[in-house]
Amino acid sequence: MPRTARAIVQTGPRALEPRDIPLPEIDEDDALLRVEACGICGSDYEQYEGALPAKYPVIPGHEPVGRIAEIGPLAAERWGVREGDRVCVEALAPCGKCPPCSAGSTHLCSGRGGIASYGFLSVDVPPGLWGGYAEYLYLPPAVRVHKIDAAIDPDIATLFNPIGAGFRWAVAMPRLEPGETIVVLGPGQRGLAAVIAAKEAGAGQVIITGLERDARKLALAREFGADLTLVADKDDIRRAVREATDGRGADVVIDVTSYATSAVTQAIDIVRRGGRVVLAGTKGLGNPVPDFYSDKIVIKELTVMGALGVDHANYERAVRLIESRKYPLEKMHTHTLPLADAEHALRLLSGQIPGEEAIHITLVP
Repeated sequence: MPRTARAIVQTGPRALEPRDIPLPEIDEDDALLRVEACGICGSDYEQYEGALPAKYPVIPGHEPVGRIAEIGPLAAERWGVREGDRVCVEALAPCGKCPPCSAGSTHLCSGRGGIASYGFLSVDVPPGLWGGYAEYLYLPPAVRVHKIDAAIDPDIATLFNPIGAGFRWAVAMPRLEPGETIVVLGPGQRGLAAVIAAKEAGAGQVIITGLERDARKLALAREFGADLTLVADKDDIRRAVREATDGRGADVVIDVTSYATSAVTQAIDIVRRGGRVVLAGTKGLGNPVPDFYSDKIVIKELTVMGALGVDHANYERAVRLIESRKYPLEKMHTHTLPLADAEHALRLLSGQIPGEEAIHITLVP
């Protein structure tokens, strides 16, 4: 076992640097993960840009998969894993002791001095290894892990996070019923995961939108089961959804676009009266939605909800779906890059590298 772990640390907006972080001593109720791969989320790029709050310095990354390197006996019994097992690690890293944690609201944890999530906790909070862009990750007692088939490629296993989001955001939160129509705004990894989750839930019609440059993603959405793909910078989305639903509108609309504030008003326009809208794509701090009229929500009696993160049950559903090998998920994964290329990977995912398209990227130590 080495004495330190190499990590990529963000010290400010668009500022990354490699550091060596000392490995902690493991007690009977915690563990240490040897990271095999960490998926890059769209929010990682927004964090890199400074559009999301973070207490610098931080190790980014909240989609880690790896092998248990060291584990205490109580943690092994609680999680049902042992050294050498491959696990997917949930994003939340709560303290388990503060008032919100004691009340069961671990997502509101206030005991670590920041957002209680991997990728957002400062390296100054002991023991410092709070992000997936590193060789090792600390697993405190209150974190939750999911054992996954060791034969699954770690790059594919990291899809447990976006697929878990698909199940929670597109199905569980809006209570999507079999036979209902859902529109997914945005064909990124979470949009594609929402298509999969909606089909698994028995949706009657799944519609997804993208841009002309997203032709590859929209084709993959059709392969995953989308019934209709629309091109936002070419098609009249409002008219197309009306026609596809005989003028009624969609039962559920989920927005997973980043920065695209127009998607919010579009979602409100294309959902049916009494329908449900899930807003999951962040737009950046201080970036208001123009032409937003709350009366439309009132007149249509809409349910509008914000979605952040994934719960335990839907992470578990995602892991089991990956293990089923039912979908060609390898077609979503486009790039595997070393930790040293973290900045390039973030720019690649955001579409800033000419001539190269990415859907899902992992960083590997």
